[in-house]
Amino acid sequence: MTAPVVTRFAPSPTGRLHPGHGVAALAAYDFAVARGGRFLLRIEDIDGARSRTEHVEAILADLRWLGIVWDEPVVFQSQRLAWYEAALDRLRALGLLYPCFCTRKEIAREIAESMSAPHIGPDGPVYPGTCRALGQAGRDRRIAGEAHCWRLDMAKAVAMAGELHWTDHGRRVRADPLAYGDVVLARKDAPASYHLAVTLDDAAQGITDIVRGEDLFPATHVHRLLQALLDLPLPRYHHHALVRDGNGERLAKRNGAPTLEALRLAGVDGAALAAELRAGRVPLGIFASKA
Repeated sequence: MTAPVVTRFAPSPTGRLHPGHGVAALAAYDFAVARGGRFLLRIEDIDGARSRTEHVEAILADLRWLGIVWDEPVVFQSQRLAWYEAALDRLRALGLLYPCFCTRKEIAREIAESMSAPHIGPDGPVYPGTCRALGQAGRDRRIAGEAHCWRLDMAKAVAMAGELHWTDHGRRVRADPLAYGDVVLARKDAPASYHLAVTLDDAAQGITDIVRGEDLFPATHVHRLLQALLDLPLPRYHHHALVRDGNGERLAKRNGAPTLEALRLAGVDGAALAAELRAGRVPLGIFASKA
C-alpha cells in the first residue's frame, strides 16, 4: 500500500515572504491536497543573527491570506538542535568531517593565487580543501581557540556511499555531489548548514514528496548523499519552474517585487493573487517601478 503523501513548505524567518515564496508554498500545498495528503509547515530559524519573531508572524499571516492551511503544528528548526549534533557526531565517527578554520577572504585569496583554474561548482568556486590536509594534532590544537565550521570530506563520502540516484517528476537522476566540493555541514555561526538541517528535518517529518523551485535542484545532489550516509528515507522530488516577470527575472524582492505582507496590507485579494500565481502569471502592477 502506498504511503499517504506528505509535503512541506520551509521558509526562513530572516525577512518577509515575496511572491516567489508564494508560488513555492502553493505548489507544495496543492500537490498534497490533490492527492488527499498532508501539508506541513516548518520554520527554518537556526540563523540566530537574522531570524526574527515578527517575520514568523508575517509568514503565518501571508500563508493564511493565500488560502494555505497546514495539517500539524508548526515545527521550528531551533527546537531540533540535538538531532543535528547527533548527525554530525555520526559523520565524525565515520571519519567524514573535518574542521575548517578558513575565512571567506582566505579562501578567495587562495583560489585567486592558485596556479590552476578554480573548479566552479553550483555555488561558485569550490573550496580548495586547505584544512583537509591538517593533521589531527593541528586540528585539536586549533579547535580549542579558533572559530571553525565542519566540512564534509566529499571524495571520501562519495566513495563510501557509492552510486546514488533520485527521481524528479518520475525521471531517474544520477547524483553528482562531487561537483559541490567539501560542503559545510555546521557553520561557524549556526549549528547546522542548510544542507544538513533540511535533509534531517524532511526525514523526521516523514516528507514523501519534496515540491520546490528548480533553483534548488542542484542542492539535491548533496541531500541525496546525506540521506545515504545517515540511512534516511528517500523522498520523491518535484522541482517546478519559477514564475518570472516580463523581463525573465524571478519573483523576488531584489527584483522589485513587493513582499506578500505589503500586498496583503494594501488590500490585495489573496485568493485572486493565489489563482494568478498558480497559473504562472504575474499580475500587472505587482512589481514596483524600477529606476
